[in-house]
Amino acid sequence: MTIITAFIVIILSAIVLVPFVSVQWKGMITVATVTAMAILSSSIAFPALTGESAEYLFQGSLVTGKIPVRIDALSGWFILIINFTFITGALYGMQYLKPYRSQKNNLSLHCTSFILVQSSLISICSLQNTIVFLIAWEIMALSSFILIIFEHYKSETLHAGINFLIQSHICIMFLTLSFIWVALRMNSYDFKAITLFSASTSLLTGVALFLLFFIGFAIKAGFVPFHTWLPYAHPAAPSHVSGIMSGVIIKIGIYGILRMLLLIKSDYLVIGYMILFISIVSGIYGVMLAIIQHNLKRLLAYHSIENIGIIGMGIGLGCIGMGKGNHLLTVLGFSGALLHTLNHSLFKSLLF
Repeated sequence: MTIITAFIVIILSAIVLVPFVSVQWKGMITVATVTAMAILSSSIAFPALTGESAEYLFQGSLVTGKIPVRIDALSGWFILIINFTFITGALYGMQYLKPYRSQKNNLSLHCTSFILVQSSLISICSLQNTIVFLIAWEIMALSSFILIIFEHYKSETLHAGINFLIQSHICIMFLTLSFIWVALRMNSYDFKAITLFSASTSLLTGVALFLLFFIGFAIKAGFVPFHTWLPYAHPAAPSHVSGIMSGVIIKIGIYGILRMLLLIKSDYLVIGYMILFISIVSGIYGVMLAIIQHNLKRLLAYHSIENIGIIGMGIGLGCIGMGKGNHLLTVLGFSGALLHTLNHSLFKSLLF
């Protein structure tokens, strides 16, 4: 609980401080804040990987009810990836933004948004109350939008940012519909209600619920045909933002899909074949479009779509293994997906 309080205090202090300091200090405060948040969250994430899951319960309000914060091995894996990518992105961003030092207000907004994106991504991996989860998702979407439109005076940048924002809210709409469906039936906002709902209903209803969640998370991840924001957003954003976008922001869609697979009890065989088909199409389509690009950032964007397809193939095979009771296929499929999530985060952010 003390770690979470310190986490919140660091975020709020940085957000209040950044607009009022000199340009030279804005970047240093951002790097220090990102590093401090990484250290605090990683101190919980590392033990979670070894099976020491952490759970905290906040009282919340009449609207949200109790707010559980749960960090298990899946959360820990993604939190560690997020932290490493954001630290390297912040360090690179300090040098990248030097030519823009005359734009003091723009830099303040950019640094604040950078901190908010990291904190919201960590929160998404930890929060298991649907209302608070959606609030964190909205903060991530708005903050990412501001990062993308750093050069907002360019029409193509603004167009890419608005396209991203619209599709982000289509994503939120599908997630909201899914959570409302569960809340109406189970009268609870806890993620555990998703498991209870899927276990108490037919397999077809469970597949339909997962499909709603999948569409929402697939838009963020960039699966074909939900990928159309990626080739515009990557070239428009500053390089360090493109790096974290491809390295971790699209990966939060993968986290969401894996989280729902852990919660929803349904026909894993049908779900597995569905994910595998979409992933194969994404992989082939992404690489086909990548090889004909002349803009390097656009090329890397299509390459990210291809790699999301590869990660999805692992998830699909893991689900098929669960559906058929094949333990080896399950382990290899999900392990491959998680390993390539790390691989892609490292090499893609490095390329940007």
